[in-house]
Parts: sequence; structure tokens; C-alpha cells
Amino acid sequence: MSSSGDIRIPSRLPLLLTHEGVLLPGSTMRVSVDTARNMQLVRSRLLKGTSLKSTIIGVVPNSRDPEHETEELPALHRSVVPTATVTPVPHRTICGDFRNRCAIGTAGLAVQVVGSNWPKPHYTLLITGLCRFRVEQLLRERPFPVAVVQQLDKLEQYAGLDSGDADVSSELGELSQRFYEVALQLVGMLDISVPVVAKLRRLLDSLPREALPDVLTSMIHVSNKEKLEILDAVSLAERFKKVLPLLTRQMEGLKLLQRTRKPRLDDDRRIIPIRKGGGLAPGQLSMEDDGEEEDSDDTSLLERRVRGSNMPEAALRVCLKELKRLKKMPQSMPEYALTRNYLELMVELPWSKSTTDCLDIRAARVLLDSDHYAMEKLKRRVLEYLAVRQLRNSLKGPILCFVGPPGVGKTSVGRSIARTLGREFHRIALGGVCDQSDIRGHRRTYVGSMPGRIINGLKAVGVNNPVFLLDEVDKLTKSLQGDPAAALLEVLDPEQNHSFTDHYLNVPFDLSQVLFIATANTTATIPPALLDRMEVLQVPGYTQEEKVEIAHRHLIPHQLEQHGLTPQQVQIPQDTTLDIISRYTREAGVRTLERKIGAICRAVAVKVAEGHKATKTPSSSSSSEVTTGEISDTQIDPRCMVYVWSILLCHYSQPPQVSERLTLPGVAIGLAWTPLGGEIMFVEASRMEGDGQLTLTGQLGDIMKESAHLAISWLRTNAKAYQLTNMAGGPDPLEGTDVHLHFPAGAVTKDGPSAGVTIVTCLASLFSGRLVRSDVAMTGEITLRGLVLPVGGIKDKVLAAHRAGLRCVILPKRNEKDLEEIPAHVRADLQFVATSCLAEVLDAAFDGGFRGPAPSLAPPPVLSKL
Repeated sequence: MSSSGDIRIPSRLPLLLTHEGVLLPGSTMRVSVDTARNMQLVRSRLLKGTSLKSTIIGVVPNSRDPEHETEELPALHRSVVPTATVTPVPHRTICGDFRNRCAIGTAGLAVQVVGSNWPKPHYTLLITGLCRFRVEQLLRERPFPVAVVQQLDKLEQYAGLDSGDADVSSELGELSQRFYEVALQLVGMLDISVPVVAKLRRLLDSLPREALPDVLTSMIHVSNKEKLEILDAVSLAERFKKVLPLLTRQMEGLKLLQRTRKPRLDDDRRIIPIRKGGGLAPGQLSMEDDGEEEDSDDTSLLERRVRGSNMPEAALRVCLKELKRLKKMPQSMPEYALTRNYLELMVELPWSKSTTDCLDIRAARVLLDSDHYAMEKLKRRVLEYLAVRQLRNSLKGPILCFVGPPGVGKTSVGRSIARTLGREFHRIALGGVCDQSDIRGHRRTYVGSMPGRIINGLKAVGVNNPVFLLDEVDKLTKSLQGDPAAALLEVLDPEQNHSFTDHYLNVPFDLSQVLFIATANTTATIPPALLDRMEVLQVPGYTQEEKVEIAHRHLIPHQLEQHGLTPQQVQIPQDTTLDIISRYTREAGVRTLERKIGAICRAVAVKVAEGHKATKTPSSSSSSEVTTGEISDTQIDPRCMVYVWSILLCHYSQPPQVSERLTLPGVAIGLAWTPLGGEIMFVEASRMEGDGQLTLTGQLGDIMKESAHLAISWLRTNAKAYQLTNMAGGPDPLEGTDVHLHFPAGAVTKDGPSAGVTIVTCLASLFSGRLVRSDVAMTGEITLRGLVLPVGGIKDKVLAAHRAGLRCVILPKRNEKDLEEIPAHVRADLQFVATSCLAEVLDAAFDGGFRGPAPSLAPPPVLSKL
């Protein structure tokens, strides 16, 4: 090794500011680089440098707290001063440029650079200290600090050992000899058979005496403050005097340790050796007993946290057992980190921590009404839960399932319920989940194991009684990793979830106080066993009047805020909103409506940004109203501010009017339920010469195909009674005739029994040559005997008919009870015809009734065989 006097560093050095430790000449230290300027230094000088000088940097210790370290430096020396004007700065300061940073630093050689992106982008440097330097002047701050430095550790500073001054030479000689003897005594207390100790013994003989204080200081256990004092000791004599007490203190600690373990003295000599590395080799040295003490302190702290976590007895026994294994396990084993992570998770789980429910019924009603308009059924159910909970605190959390089309507010209702109760809220998205381990967690025997989403959610909220929203529960899928819907059975069963066992925890956790709320678009894809554990609450679509209220209460203010507009800059009257809803956003929810309002706000924002000012329009007293006429008007005075919902921006192609579709016989309107809400459905039929075949098109399911065959059979059976003939005038409608039955929108799969009455009406119109009423829609299931059976989704279907502008709805008689859920103003706009047989359906679907015998509602007499 060359002495420090043989080292010549550049006069200008880039500065690396570190808070992790103090680098001393002759020692090696790993430094983590994560600040912006330090990372820029690494990229510019170390990663691109090829020469030796380009890899020498100045390491300046930072005694400030890294959490409060600022990137900005004062503007005192931001101008570059010529080198000739450099003036020395006071000791331990850099003219205020670095605040608490030291003026003395260590020139280091970067021997290794390792980059990583976890947990955030950073570099790890392995730096070997060369010599001390003093910062004379800061040349620049960006992109990284560069300073003019003066090298301090030169041979002439140590010339006192060989100088002619007898007093100085004698003092330094005595100090160096005493220091060497104390160092030998310290090494002698260790086991020389250990390779690291033997290497240290050889370093004492091979290193120059002036390098020993720095090297030994980096090996023994000292604080960063003490290392800073050694770094600031430029004088060699002062350095010897400061390090000697530290060596003596280390010796006293070893003696005390040996006395406490006197029966095992020989073994202790093997336990106490210093860590690998040291001197000029990579790695900073420190006494191993201190690491053991630190590890022991961490384990003791973890044990105290385990005992103070108030976990159940079964979980506590498991944790204590794992903790006992952890104490006996070396840190180098991979299982050490896994066990420690498991224990920390067990400590962080809210075994007994909960929030107090807010059971004020009146306040809850006001909060729900302010957050959501309509949804009376959901609000009533939440208030019922609060009332029962107020009377009985031991009520377990119900499993509610909100089923309805997208955009009706199912997820936001769950969040409002959490606010109403004063509980924490956590959302778990289940759409596309195909692994049961996402619910139950992985067993700890697997690499990369982790707890399931339920346990992770409890850890995130920190209480054991939150509101969990299981979003899109109908979109769970199976795979080779199991069925997550089956794993949810235990979670959502109030009789079982008090002892839910996650595979990762392997101990039961009580979920009975958690309020689970699931959302789905349809119950058809939910397994029956899972559906049985939930209380299904239907969330139908909104009426046009409800959409208008929602738009003006919630959507328009929200979009104005999102686009930086004020209510004075744009106002949308209710008539315009109603026109937008009825013409362009025929949906069950309000998401498309919100997009259209956003399009209006964007059009207004363009005009505001261009500096246009609003002027009064003749159609309104306000200058910022969007009128119906402006929606399709493209010839707007450019001097006026355009509050236009442009057809070019957000215009759906208008479908033909309903009356235009029913201009020929063989067309009828049915009502269908979809996961997106209710829809009207046209059924078309035509006939031509043939051999009596029935052709069905339109992506029909098996049930709708069966309904078509049922309709044909019933009409052929009753052809004489209703005077239905074929093209040749014969009594059989299908004789010599082919019938083509088509359901438009063929790209959409359609299935279900509710189209039976519509198919019968469509074919009856075709065979009789009469037109079906253009304002009538119908739904109902049929039998081979002509009975009309009840169907589901009545509210969604009726709302769809109301949105389409129809005036009469034919429905099964047994579905009359479902009309109570329909708003009163919708019922007032529609005429409902309850039917129990197909004869009544045909009479209501055609103007003036349909020819045929009067239906007999009384069942035929049955002769007893007894």
C-alpha cells in the first residue's frame, strides 16, 4: 500500500454529501445514493468516467437529519470565482454554503457502483478513503456540487516524526509507540486463530504509524460524532490523542464481557472477532458483539410488541413459538426474513382495535340524502341496519349485495355507508380475480408468499370493523389455481367468518364485525352457494326526472370544478339537460350523461381560454345558459361565448322513432332486461313461399328459440279461432310458407323467457296482416296452453319503455305487485295491462282488439277419480 503522501488528488472535486456515516482515510464504506444531486454525480462522473481521476470524488459528511435535508443551497457563492481569488475558509464551515456540513472531507476512490430500483431508484457505492481535504471554494451547485479543495494528508504534515525539532519528534514518537502498543494489546484480547484477527495483526506491522488512527477508528465501535472529531483532527498528534481513549474504552468493554462470561472464556474469544473487511479492503469493521446486542434489542422489542398486541391466545402461542425460533436463527438464513415479516404482520393486524359506530339515525338519513338522490330502497335498508344495531350491539355485519347496471352508484353508496357509520372504508376489486390465494393467501412454505386481500385490507385500515366493498363479485373466474368464489364462502358466511383462517396467518381471525358490501351487474354469474350468503338489493336504473336532479345536484358542479369553470361562466337549464338525457344518453346509469356534461365544459373552456366574453342571448336572461337550440346550432356569433354541446363532440346517432319501425305487419316491441339496465327490443317477422320452415336470426339463446317454437305451435293450434291463414289462404299458417323471425342488433347475444308474448304478437300480426300498436311494449313468458307467466326485471323494463316514449305496457298479471317499486310519476305516464293469457295480450296489442273467442279465465272442471 502506498502512503497517503504518495496520493495526489485533483484540485477540483465533485462533492458527495452523505448522512450514513463518516469515511476515514484508509477505510472502506458503502454509501447509498438516493438524492437527486448525488445520483446526478454518479451518472455523470462515475458511470461515464474511464480514468482514475474521474473516479475520485470528495465525500463530505452531513450531520443533519436526512429526513429534513434540503436540496437548496444559499445563493452566497453561486457565481464562479477565479481560482486565483480563492481564500481559505474557517474550520468546519464552508462559508455558509453547506450550513451544518463539515469543511473537512475525505477524497475517496469509487471501486464499485451498483444500481437498483427497489424500493426506489438508488445507487450503492463502495468507496475507499484516500486522504483528507479542505473545501476552499464552492464553484457550482447544479447539477451536483463541485468545489476547489486543498489536500491535507501529505508527508510534510507527518515530517515531525523525522524533523530536526527534537521536542516535536519526541512527542510524536512517544504517541505513535504508545498507540501501537495499545493496538497490539487490543488485538491480543481476540482469538488470533480467526483469519480476520490475524489479518489485523499483520496490518499493524505493515501500515505506516500515521495511518493507524484512521484505520483502527473505522474498525472499532464508535459513533459518527466521534468519527467526525477524528476526521477534523488534521494534526497527527491530535489524532493520536483522540483515538487512544477510544481504544482504551473498547478494551474495557471486552474485559467486562469476558468477566461476565468467564466460564466460557475460550469460546468467547471466538465469538468477539471483528467483522470481515477493514483497512484498505472492502467493508467497514466493527465489533461483532455490538451487532449481536443490536439484533437482540430488535428481537426483544418485537417480543414486547407481540405480547402487547392483545391478540387471541391461539395466535399468541403461535407468535411466541415463531419468536423462539427466530432467536435461535442466524440472520443469514433466508427463513429469518420470512419469519420476521410474519411476526411483524401479526403485530400490525387489528386484533382488538375497532372504531365506535355512529348510530344517529337522523344524521345518517341526512347524509345519505345529501350524497345520493333516489335509491330509496337502499337507504331504507341502511337505516334499518343502523336502527337494529342501536337496539342490539351484538348484531353481526350483514352481507349486502347491490345488483344493478353500471353507473347507478353502487360503489359510491358503499362509501357513503362507511361515512354514515363512522367506519373505515376499503375497496377490493374482484373483477378478473382467478386465484383463490388472492382471497385466502399463500402458505408460507412458498417463495413470495403473502396474505390474501382480506387480511391485507384489515392491515391497511387498522381496525377490525371496517366496511369492505367487494366490487364486481359477479366477474370472478376459475383457473388452475382454484375458484376464488368458493374461497369467499367462508368470508361471507356470518356463521363461519368469526374464525376465518388465512393460509399465510394459519390462525383464525374474527371477521364477524366487518360489514361486507358486494356489488354486481347481474346475479346470473354468481354461484348459487355464494349468492345464498348475501342479501341481494336490486339497484335499478334512474328515470329521466331523477337523472335531471342528479345532474344538477352532483354531476354539473363536479364537472365545473374539474374543468376550472364557475357557475357564472356556464349554466345548463333543466330543459336542456332533459333534452340531452332523452335524445343522447338512454342508459340506466349516469356515466354517459356525465361525459356529455364534461364535453359541454370542455367546449366552454376553449372559449374562455380564447378570451371570449359572455353576452346576453335573447332566449334567456342569463348570458351563460345552454339552450336546446344551441345544441345543434353550429352558426354561433363568434363574439358571443358559445355554451354549446356540440354534435360533433358528443353526438350519438339518433335511432329511428318507434312509430317508424311499426309501419308494416309483423313487427312488435318487447322489453328485455340486461346487466346494463332495461332495453326495448324489436321483433320482426316475414314470410315467403316454402315448405313450412322456421328461421331464427339475431344471436338467440336456447330459451328464446324454445319461445319461438312455442309461439308457432300456439298460433297453429288457434289458427281457425283467430282466422289466421297462410299465403295461399289455407287454415295452417305454415303450410307452403317459410317464416323468418329476426331480432335486430344481432351482434348482441339475447336469451331469456320474457320474449314469448312479443313473438306471439309479432307472428299474429304477420299472419293476420294487421299492425301492432306503435305505443305498446310487452313482456311475459308463455306456455304451450297460452298462459302468461311472470318474469323478472319489471322495474328496469318499465323504465326502458318510459325512456323510449311508449305509453302502454303489457305485463303478466302476477307481476302487478312489482309496479309498487316504480316511481309514481312514471306510473302516471304509462298505462299497464295485466294479462293472464295470450288472448288478453292480443286484444291489448291491436287497436280494436283481436278477432277470436272470448278467453275463459275459469279453469275447466276436473272430474275426480276417487
